[in-house]
Parts: sequence; C-alpha cells; structure tokens
Amino acid sequence: MRLQDLNWMDVENYLKQDNRIILITGSTEQHAYLSLMTDVLIPQHIADAAARRANVLVAPPLNFGISFIFRDFPGTISISREAFDLVLFDMVESLAHQGFRRFYICNGHGGNALPERVKTFRKSDGVQVFWYDWWRSPAAKAYAQSHGLQILHANWGENFPFNRVADSPTGEKTPVNMGDIQTPKAARQALGDGSFGGMYQVNQAVMQGLFETVVDEFTELVERS
Repeated sequence: MRLQDLNWMDVENYLKQDNRIILITGSTEQHAYLSLMTDVLIPQHIADAAARRANVLVAPPLNFGISFIFRDFPGTISISREAFDLVLFDMVESLAHQGFRRFYICNGHGGNALPERVKTFRKSDGVQVFWYDWWRSPAAKAYAQSHGLQILHANWGENFPFNRVADSPTGEKTPVNMGDIQTPKAARQALGDGSFGGMYQVNQAVMQGLFETVVDEFTELVERS
C-alpha cells in the first residue's frame, strides 16, 4: 500500500490497527547504462513487494542523496549530508506525530546513512527506526557470493529489468579502485562509463533470485520487528 493511493482518512483508519511504515531513501545519480533513478527504483520495488506480503504502508521515496562524487556526470542531483539528515528527520518526526512508531528505511544509495538524530529519535515515545541497505544485507552478500559475484555500483547487481534504460555491455569491466578518488573530476576520469566494475549483466534467473532473496529478508524484518 502506497500513501499516494490513499487519502488521509484511510491512513487514520490504518493507524488504528498498525503503526508501521516503510520509508525509501536513494539518489538521483549516474549508473552507467542504467537509470539515473536506480537507487530509488530498486528499494521502491523491494518495499512494494514486502508491503504486499506484510500489509504495511509505504511512503513516497526521498529521491535525492549524497552524490557529490558523481556531480560531473550530467543528470546527477546531489544534496548535502546536512540537507539529507534534516529532511529524513522531518519525515520521521511528522509521521511519528501522527502515531507511526516503527519505521523501516529501505536504502538504495551507498552515500546515505542513518542520521544520528534519527537513531535516537524520541525513544521515550517508543519510536523504532530500522535501516536496511539492501545490497549490503547478509542475504544479498551471501547470494552474490554463492554465484561467484560481487555487487558494485552500476554492475550486474543493480541491472534489473525495471531500471534498464539502455543495452548494457556484455562481459566484465576491471574493478576501479575508488579509495583514492576524492573529487568529481577524478571520478569522471577514473570511471569512464560510470560502472565500478565487474560483470555488467547476468541472466534473468540470477537477477530474479537476488530480488526474491532480498525481499524475503526485508519482509522478515518488517514482520518481526
């Protein structure tokens, strides 16, 4: 259930029986041959699938994150960490004011992190906040390892049917060492097409298996926390 499909009276009725809600954080940034909205589209699909199973509400996504390193790639829209932290805190605060108490944040972008002020938000009122980096999750890591693969930015692990906007190359790209890259200009020069490396794509059965594995894990978090 998405908030966009309900009116305020529907939500008021929902709160009489449940206090859970899924928030989505991501970014609008380059992903090589994939959609600039990849870091939003993936957690959105995970959240929707989990919501159908757990019968829980999903809030509209926060489409922008900390993407400074990709600013030299056209289409990237980056916000500061201070802005991200303030907006996410305000989102949680406004929903908590209405009676929501359990927040499950499905995050799709490596530059984002749970703000400290959200971690400690109104504990006396029973508010709980759970942060889920889908590609860093135990389930995603184990699944990738079982196939001899690694999920990196804009490689096979993010190449789902719902965020493909162009044909990806076949084959493999040598992984790029991002450790010493500090500026957008250096990132543009080092990354070329934008992928961090590894396989560009794998067969659909592997991708479907990855998606289902992550949805299973996230749904369990929503249902048991």
